[in-house]
Amino acid sequence: MRGPGKRTQTLRKEGVHIHSIRNIRWAVLIGINLLFFLSYYADIQVLEGTLSGSRLLGFHLADPYATMQIALATQHVPVNLVIGTLTIGGFYLLFGGRTFCSWVCPYHLLAELADKLRDRLSAAKKVKNRNFDYKLKYVIWLLFLVLALGSGYTIYETFSPPGLLTRFFVYGSWAGMFIILALLIIEVMYSKRFWCRYICPVGTTYNFIGRISPFKIKWDQQSCSNCKECQKVCMVPFVLADTVNRGQGEYVLSGECTRCGECVDACHDGALNFKMRYLDKII
Repeated sequence: MRGPGKRTQTLRKEGVHIHSIRNIRWAVLIGINLLFFLSYYADIQVLEGTLSGSRLLGFHLADPYATMQIALATQHVPVNLVIGTLTIGGFYLLFGGRTFCSWVCPYHLLAELADKLRDRLSAAKKVKNRNFDYKLKYVIWLLFLVLALGSGYTIYETFSPPGLLTRFFVYGSWAGMFIILALLIIEVMYSKRFWCRYICPVGTTYNFIGRISPFKIKWDQQSCSNCKECQKVCMVPFVLADTVNRGQGEYVLSGECTRCGECVDACHDGALNFKMRYLDKII
């Protein structure tokens, strides 16, 4: 069990983080959103549409939360949306719901970059962080579904940050960019990761899916020196608490885990890795 930890230790000195997974993740995120851009401006029809609804090589994909809003607003769901939702839902059911957030969502990348500025300001004691109740996002999630049912419109989709950014990159639409700027200012100056942690209903939907996903972060307690470096870099810090802090189980079970890999990159002991739960002991 100590073998992987020792191999990793030769590559990482204490206090130094490697970013191999982050680099891959950023490349995937940028690449996916670039395909949307190229489909519109260069007629490269690989990935067409937006993150709410698209086609990959002609095959329909649809965001589950957008589909729920459409169903409630119109009392009807087209077959292509059903197919697209089942495809996307099945993919994230396998690989972890909030994988979408860190590997696909363009706003997440901007929020990560804003984090770097915030961390510098925080170190200089120029900003303080305000925390909110994580349950707030469930209220927001339900609220927009009720609004869709009552109004007949998918209200959330008009100012969804991922949607606004996709429309900006693909169609050059500046409408709503002030919302993106306002959110980033709030996250830098007032509350770290305010949108992603406390508001985003899309992330909440994928949270539900991610809870039962077999693709997890696995913790090897025997290799772990309990240095807490993983929790310092975690984008949703409490997801590691029950596992690493309290030793309750060997997998990070929270649906909030985005599978960003920051904890894996930061771990000096090689105690954290991606694994398929139930299958890793067989394969």
